[in-house]
Amino acid sequence: MVTQQTHKTDIISFLKLSGNIPVVDVRSTSEFRAGHIPGARNIPLFDDAERAEVGTRYKKEGSLNAILEGIRLSGPSMHLKLEEALEVAGKEKRLLVHCWRGGMRSEAMAWLFSLGGIETKVLEGGYKTYRHHVLETLSAKRDMIILGGLTGSGKTHILKKIEEKGNQVIDLEHLANHKGSAFGSLGQPAQPSSEHFSNMLFGKVSLTDPEKPVWLEDESRNIGMVFMPEEFYLNMQGSPAIILMMDINTRLPRLMEEYSGYSPELLLQSIMKISKRLGGDRTREAVDAVNRGDFATAIAITLQYYDKAYKYSLNRKPQELLHYVNTDTDDVEINAGMVLEAASRLKKSL
Repeated sequence: MVTQQTHKTDIISFLKLSGNIPVVDVRSTSEFRAGHIPGARNIPLFDDAERAEVGTRYKKEGSLNAILEGIRLSGPSMHLKLEEALEVAGKEKRLLVHCWRGGMRSEAMAWLFSLGGIETKVLEGGYKTYRHHVLETLSAKRDMIILGGLTGSGKTHILKKIEEKGNQVIDLEHLANHKGSAFGSLGQPAQPSSEHFSNMLFGKVSLTDPEKPVWLEDESRNIGMVFMPEEFYLNMQGSPAIILMMDINTRLPRLMEEYSGYSPELLLQSIMKISKRLGGDRTREAVDAVNRGDFATAIAITLQYYDKAYKYSLNRKPQELLHYVNTDTDDVEINAGMVLEAASRLKKSL
């Protein structure tokens, strides 16, 4: 059998090629789960236990014995790994392969894949190089417009309208699988790790035109349990923000629609997450309201807390960056138009 030649490639070329060639991550399952290149397929050379065993053998007995142990452990399942690789490679029979540092694991799997006639390119420096590139890209200063506003103002829906009108938008809460508040996990899939969130964010940022601003919703450093990369977050904090101000009674219907369909047990769990911040009396009032089916009162109590906290955070920001838009309607189309008009005035003043 004539095998295909394996080549090493740099991160820029690797990412360009990944638009057309499948990526295979040969690290262990736990490494992959912690964070990976979005869209990559995990075909591990070793499972977690095998990886630990080979690592221990390397430290105690050196590289040769570690290699022999690795062959012993992985040998019986090599045919399964090649079969899976052939399935991923498809008719083109091309794959991009990486491990942690671009060393023995990726080289060994590239060799195995070549036995099946698959042309492979190995990422030089491996996933470690990819992560460095991700964080370097996300740290770069770029033009942003931040949409802020009180909880329940429909900011996510407004950003979708803004995107429909041809603007660049990145939905951070969608990437994080969380809506930002104590109720933000309701109805959402499990959150990614902070590492994988930044990988997905990098993918979105890479698709934008750096010559044009990107719209983002105002967020805390953490969205649920996910933390944004520090430099990216600081870039957001230093960008102009349009703050949509809406009366609590205008916001209540939207929040009632979003959250009253959940069970009282889930709503109570969410309230208890902020019980210390609400205080004992307000927590009891909110709990009693949920128990008697008065969701509007419970949501209003939590809104009062979030309004106070958000206004406090606004007061700590450079005021020259904040541009307020007052509205008396929950109409997304109207509010999106008002926000875009404010952004237009903002651009003229810069």
